[in-house]
Amino acid sequence: MSIPADAIVPERVRALAGDAHLEPVWRNGLGGLTFRAVSADGIRFIKWGPRTLETSMRGEAERLRWAAPLLRVPAVREEGRDEQHEWLVTDALAGLSAVHPRWVADPARAVRAVGRGLRAIHDALPVARCPFSWQVPDRLANAGSRGIDVPAALREPPPIDRLVVCHGDACAPNTLIADDGEWTAHVDLGALGVADRWADIAVAAMSTEWNYGPGWHDALLDAYGVTPDAIRLAYYRELWNAT
Repeated sequence: MSIPADAIVPERVRALAGDAHLEPVWRNGLGGLTFRAVSADGIRFIKWGPRTLETSMRGEAERLRWAAPLLRVPAVREEGRDEQHEWLVTDALAGLSAVHPRWVADPARAVRAVGRGLRAIHDALPVARCPFSWQVPDRLANAGSRGIDVPAALREPPPIDRLVVCHGDACAPNTLIADDGEWTAHVDLGALGVADRWADIAVAAMSTEWNYGPGWHDALLDAYGVTPDAIRLAYYRELWNAT
């Protein structure tokens, strides 16, 4: 969700920004904030938020460094933490978020870019070399560590269709789109890991409804290049919402 231009800037963020001009960009449901830091040296993004059991910025930094040689993702400048909070500083990338007003006004091109970009992740990153997992047992264990009682019906996933390295949060805002309407990069890879491709596809399709309105689900699947799988789509949507 967007945050107001006069949002309070945490002291740690100010210190990380130095002389850069700070622009608030995003606030997540856990209280995390993202700022754009603009200076003569370029543009950086500073993420700051409470330490949680769901994901960590240290884990995201590890994933970004692993994926960087193979995929267009933000370069890590700095990562750290104290007793209560954590932070991550990355270089900016070309492109606008798929939910920037420009692309919300052109949902056909935006959805196509999100679907094609997601397929590019799955095709580019090597499962055999990935040290991270986002498979159902790991997600259930993570939910349990946070005190979430996942319904019994979700404890037995459908058979795996195709293992890929999933984004882990394939919602539309995490794809960047260039001026020509093609995807250019991906951000927010804190949960990246090996899993069935439908774990990402289901979330990406669901997010089209949140960000562009009804009617774009099939366009996302077409852009990705897959026929609908009602069972896997339903299962991974419910798992996402439950955890």
